[in-house]
Amino acid sequence: MNGLNLFRIALHALSNNKTRAFLTMLGIIIGVASVITMLAIGQGSKGSIEKQISEMGSNMIMIYPGEASTGGVRLSASEMNTLKVEDYESLLTLEHLSAVSPLVSSSGQYIFGANNYPSSISGVGTEYLLIRQLKLASGEMFSEDDIRTSSKVCVIGNTIKDNLFPNGEDPIGKTIRFKKIPFQIIGVLEEKGYNSMGMDQDDIVLTPYTTVMKRILAVTHIKSLYASAITEEQTEVATAEITAALRSNHKLGFGEVDDFNIRTQQELASMISSTSQLMTTLLACVAAISLIVGGIGIMNIMYVSVTERTKEIGLRMSVGAKGIDILSQFLIESFMISITGGLIGIALGCSFALGVNKFVRWPIEIELWTILLSFAVCTFTGIFFGWYPAKKAAQLDPIDAIRYE
Repeated sequence: MNGLNLFRIALHALSNNKTRAFLTMLGIIIGVASVITMLAIGQGSKGSIEKQISEMGSNMIMIYPGEASTGGVRLSASEMNTLKVEDYESLLTLEHLSAVSPLVSSSGQYIFGANNYPSSISGVGTEYLLIRQLKLASGEMFSEDDIRTSSKVCVIGNTIKDNLFPNGEDPIGKTIRFKKIPFQIIGVLEEKGYNSMGMDQDDIVLTPYTTVMKRILAVTHIKSLYASAITEEQTEVATAEITAALRSNHKLGFGEVDDFNIRTQQELASMISSTSQLMTTLLACVAAISLIVGGIGIMNIMYVSVTERTKEIGLRMSVGAKGIDILSQFLIESFMISITGGLIGIALGCSFALGVNKFVRWPIEIELWTILLSFAVCTFTGIFFGWYPAKKAAQLDPIDAIRYE
């Protein structure tokens, strides 16, 4: 018996039991739709996080003071004063770094006229904008001359602007006060919004690092250093260069522990990406359970179909149908149920994912491999769970099948 006839017989059998066939498909439909929706949300979230991390800085490398033990007392990194201006200057000559900036910060209250806003001030170098991928919306960045003279000038973000200048006036040239120290605004940064960790990137005020060190904190050490590797691929080499330079500056001998910590943007991205990938996998596994349930439903219905049509099977075998024909017929029926359910599930899954993006505003990313994987799984499910009932039908004795009531 040719395949076309087997296909027609299977289609006729399914059309005679439309409701039962649809209910059998339901498990496959829900499973495939769930897998596609969950993977789209998971991949979208992962992509969004990676994008936001990349926007935090360009191939960024962060250097912090390390923990140390003095006289048996363990000191935290925040209490260490191991990073100096000399360290910053030594990093400027490294081959694999494109930009370096110190960072010294202090918290306090900003005041302009009758308006005030609690925030912090960050003392940085001129290359900090490049490292953090910040751009000026208006005005200009302070210069190396401002750093040398510890000038009281600053560049502000949009959050500071909106809170201190709520009437929309141009802040350029205005003077705000921080801890009773006047700062003239010479630039306003472009808006960046919140990052993946919920931090407001526009709540920022930048000023020369020497100004914060001398006029606000009265310190000679630096709280941290920010650097940018020339390319992402050279981050590891740049980190090794920084380590060697700082160990030499701090006169650390062989076997002595570093008194500084280095963190890279790649480490942060890798950690968050792996967590996101784990959550996506868990969601997909939970959704895949529906496919298994759908497969069991197909097996159950095919068992019922074999039992109901035992006499029909006997008659067909008595007029020349072979076991392979009966096996193929029931496998085709199972295959058609799973494929049809899979196609409907793919359409619903894509629709649900787009609906989540439109109405809930969650980032989604529907990738071709998720659709192909779902389709392949539902095809395998139909054949796997339909095989045993089909094999049972093919092994029926024609005489006993004809006599079956």
